[in-house]
Amino acid sequence: MEHIYKFLKLSDSIATSGQPTIEKFSAIKDSGYQIVINLALPTSSNAYNNEKQIVEAQDMQYIHIPVVWETPKIEDFTQFFSIMEANTDKKVFVHCAANMRVSAFMYLYRRLHDNMSESEAKKDLHQIWNPNENWQKFMQQVIDQYQ
Repeated sequence: MEHIYKFLKLSDSIATSGQPTIEKFSAIKDSGYQIVINLALPTSSNAYNNEKQIVEAQDMQYIHIPVVWETPKIEDFTQFFSIMEANTDKKVFVHCAANMRVSAFMYLYRRLHDNMSESEAKKDLHQIWNPNENWQKFMQQVIDQYQ
């Protein structure tokens, strides 16, 4: 699992990464993950047009929420939040192209759902990247809407 691009284990039930290779989906399954959530666009340079079939062939559930890098939407996060909240009893693996969208969404989810402090949630976020102005603005909009 550690060899998956930008892999980050957040808890016993949640891990994140950039785009896994086709072969790594079996490692994800072998690690007990039941759901794979993909936030990357189907047109991302390293995307697989048959990822749903690859994941489902491993007997995992596949959920795709394509988040446009330049214009993330609160609706995208709301859908993500609902899916995460509905599956707290399952092991969930969340990825995008480079774990940047995902790390921002997980930062928000952990702040809003788990009531994690800003500084604690930012530790994992900053292991992946320091969000640019566009994403900082988006994250603040989400927090403002949810609080």
